[in-house]
Amino acid sequence: MSIWSRITEALSALTAGEGLASVFDRLRSPPERSVAFTIAVIALGAKMAKADGQVTRDEVTAFREVFHITEDDQHGAARVFNLARQDVTGFEDYASRIASMFSDQPEMLRDLIEGLFHIAMADGTYHPNEDAFLARVAEIFAMNESDFASLRARFVPDTSPLPHTVLGISPNASLEEGKVAWRRLVRDNHPDALVARGLPPEAVSMAEKRLIDINRAWETWSGKAR
Repeated sequence: MSIWSRITEALSALTAGEGLASVFDRLRSPPERSVAFTIAVIALGAKMAKADGQVTRDEVTAFREVFHITEDDQHGAARVFNLARQDVTGFEDYASRIASMFSDQPEMLRDLIEGLFHIAMADGTYHPNEDAFLARVAEIFAMNESDFASLRARFVPDTSPLPHTVLGISPNASLEEGKVAWRRLVRDNHPDALVARGLPPEAVSMAEKRLIDINRAWETWSGKAR
């Protein structure tokens, strides 16, 4: 059964008047967590779209890039998106429930934030309201400031991504400290590692760009540090 079929099942279980928050409460254990992860990215993406006041065609395309949504699956994805936009529940409540669900897998929360950055930058601009939204979600997820800065540096051109920021190390770190950080990031972001921790296969493709950014940052930083 595809993840979209499982999402359709999860949405069908909602009773009249229930919102997506109820779905998050029901999908707290593997393998349902991968379903929850996909719903969470779409739902928070929908809330973020309201933050900058519009949903662009580029943002819709970004959803499809992250999840490879086929023609047959578009209805299910659209239903999640519309439920989230219409739900009176605020994004902070969504984020809190998701943070609780993945409290034992903080790396999944980082993956989720990365998906949101990808969607936020789909139209080529980074709205101040999107920045505030993502910063607040990261705060609820208990993501440290350096990890958030690393993600923002990779996705937002105006932040002038410094190599040490992408690697999550001090600008005065030693070559050995940089190497340790680089190796850890490569290990943690290998596609096999993402699948092992329950990230939907549809979203693993993001790891390819992530590894390119990490390796480029290491090459630049280590070249200067030597």
